[in-house]
Amino acid sequence: MAEAATNPCPQCQRLQAELQQQRAQLEQLQATVARLQEQLAAARKDSSTSSKPPSSDIVKPPPPPPPPGQDKRKRGGQPGHPKHERALFPAEQVEHFFEHTLDGCPCCGGPLRFNAGLKRVVQQVDAQPPRLTIEQHTFPEYWCARCQKSCWAPAPGHIARGGLVGPWLTTLIAYLKGFCHASFSTVRKFLRDVVQVTISRGQLAKIIGKVCEALDGPYQELLEALPDEGTLNVDETGHKDNGQRMWTWCFRASLFTLFKIDPTRSADVLIEVLGKEFDGVLGCDCFSAYRRYMREFDVTLQFCLAHLIRDVKFLTTLPGQKEQAYGQRLREALRQLFGVIHQREQMSSWQFHRRLEAARDEVLRVGQQDVPPSKQAQALARRLQTYGKSYFTFVTTPGIEPTNNLAEQAIRFVVIDRHITQGTRSKGGQRWSERIWSVIATCTQQGRSVFDYLHSAVQAYFAGEKGPSLLPAG
Repeated sequence: MAEAATNPCPQCQRLQAELQQQRAQLEQLQATVARLQEQLAAARKDSSTSSKPPSSDIVKPPPPPPPPGQDKRKRGGQPGHPKHERALFPAEQVEHFFEHTLDGCPCCGGPLRFNAGLKRVVQQVDAQPPRLTIEQHTFPEYWCARCQKSCWAPAPGHIARGGLVGPWLTTLIAYLKGFCHASFSTVRKFLRDVVQVTISRGQLAKIIGKVCEALDGPYQELLEALPDEGTLNVDETGHKDNGQRMWTWCFRASLFTLFKIDPTRSADVLIEVLGKEFDGVLGCDCFSAYRRYMREFDVTLQFCLAHLIRDVKFLTTLPGQKEQAYGQRLREALRQLFGVIHQREQMSSWQFHRRLEAARDEVLRVGQQDVPPSKQAQALARRLQTYGKSYFTFVTTPGIEPTNNLAEQAIRFVVIDRHITQGTRSKGGQRWSERIWSVIATCTQQGRSVFDYLHSAVQAYFAGEKGPSLLPAG
């Protein structure tokens, strides 16, 4: 009996081997399912769990239902909201006045009287086709018997620099090409059908080149001013030049914005533009170029807190319960931090900063506790351990935005232009794009008219003078 106990029968050995084999297969299948679930969660990333734009969400969730006791809101103006009406043009701008009267009631024909001076005023504004102003400059030819050659009087500066097209029309072409994303073909058709002048594509390209030269000085002035800024928000997006992958960098200061197209996405661009002695605070995402710039030159960064929130929310969509619980704990800690921010007006300055620092420390503490072994959770924990404080620079530095929304909003115009124009095809095109994008973003930021600024810059260029500054006065 003892021998039978120590030496199991062949059938038992076979069943035990089959059980071990099935257990191994089950473990392999479980690992495969877990991996596929992670891949499915990554494929389902949307604008709320990643840096993808909202336009990339193929299926958008339905809008939330109205609060209990409240009807579904209808389109248009809401009850109780003030009515928005366009203000009338001032009387000095009105060229013609018309008064429409009644001889009798339109319903019964009875007599009428004026109703306490009340009246209804309707104004209609229209535009006339632009009138071409054509100048003809004649230069008689002279012969010098001593030099044995012909000569002419020098052309006026605005003719020598402008050529065929004057400053206002040059500005209109630049505005259509840059601000309106119009192609040369579209600009040609507009000029032909509306302005009643035909200009070739080659001539249009030369005109854009002249406007680019007119904007070169103001652009270089912005470029030189960047390293002295106390706060900058930076972002980058892809750019194609003749099919070659390049990058458009956006530097948004408090009162101006500059774009720079570069072949690389590395920290070398930051070193070239901002230098090694940059002493301000850089708002950005956690991309490696910014981490290297911080590491090598001790630059203060404010990583985008919105990106961190999306990464934390992504953890809650993973299949593992440990990852979900870890993400929920981090999400709750971040919710508590924003709860402190929303209560700022109810606290003194000292109390607000003390509670904000405590909420920050709680987020960093939760990020290092009970971290699941999955690569997503481990990566986030390592990031918080190494760069966690850079997500909360705004806590100790007043005036710093916790997100990089300013740069991301400024770069949207470039993304729209990229979708419409498909990029550039030469160094000249890159130079034009950098300058016109910077002008448009800066003028919009300062509440200035883009057309008026371009007109002033073109007039200065035609006169051989320095272009107007894009930096705010004073």
